[in-house]
Amino acid sequence: MPADYRHDQTAIRIDLGAIFVSLELSRATWLITSLSPGRQKMSKHRVRGGDIAGLLACFAELRAKAQTRTGQLFPLIVIQEAGLDGFWIHRVLQSEGIESHVVDPASIATSRRRRRAKTDKIDGEALIRALLAYKRGEPRVCAMVKAPTCREEDDRRICRERSVLTAERVAHVNRIKGLLFGQGISDYEPMHRCRRARLDELKTGDGRPLPPQLKAQVSRELDRLELPRRHAPVDADERHLGPRGAEVDRQDVAVAVGARHARSIHRRGAVPAGLSAARAAPRR
Repeated sequence: MPADYRHDQTAIRIDLGAIFVSLELSRATWLITSLSPGRQKMSKHRVRGGDIAGLLACFAELRAKAQTRTGQLFPLIVIQEAGLDGFWIHRVLQSEGIESHVVDPASIATSRRRRRAKTDKIDGEALIRALLAYKRGEPRVCAMVKAPTCREEDDRRICRERSVLTAERVAHVNRIKGLLFGQGISDYEPMHRCRRARLDELKTGDGRPLPPQLKAQVSRELDRLELPRRHAPVDADERHLGPRGAEVDRQDVAVAVGARHARSIHRRGAVPAGLSAARAAPRR
């Protein structure tokens, strides 16, 4: 194989039609890695975390340098990993007319031959290479994340909050049962409506009244258990709001939910074809 052919295969393309930029985001610093037309090396810049004005100024400087070097004005294509920063930076870039992509970091192929180093510099260059391959149309290079709208992102908070509160409730219930099981009590249900009165009647496995410190600790755990139950969001009240924030009638909400449930079981074949969704809906 000729030496010039090997050189052409390993050299970085400089006839790019855009400026490719990757963002490595952290709480303190944002690392900007870019590959511009006419350059064979990737340049790196740093701005303070959360400084959108500094980020846009760095982008403008990259475009000005590329225009000075080639005489053309190139667009920007930006990529970042999906993470704790969410999608607000992605929305800001799109509002500025910049093509932005959010990638699933687990979908980027890495070498499994040995344990690789993990730094922002290496990750930034890997994102640039993945973005170049993605724009070339190579299949299965990475998985781009579809950014949700602000409305969709806000609607997800109800189910996420409910999941967190459910986990807290389960943890408190298991802790109460564990404390009482150590005293020979296995038939106490912390979720029962008479849990307070039942706590006063408990006796240990050897017939003694419940020790006062243990009883006080269980009482405090019951207080913590009731807190997530009071704060649990109500889907029907918070999701079905009118156009001006007015609540929809609860009966209408129940009918709508029942009809939707009837249509779902009709698709599974549990409801005869001649039975309508309204008739299959449960009556209040």
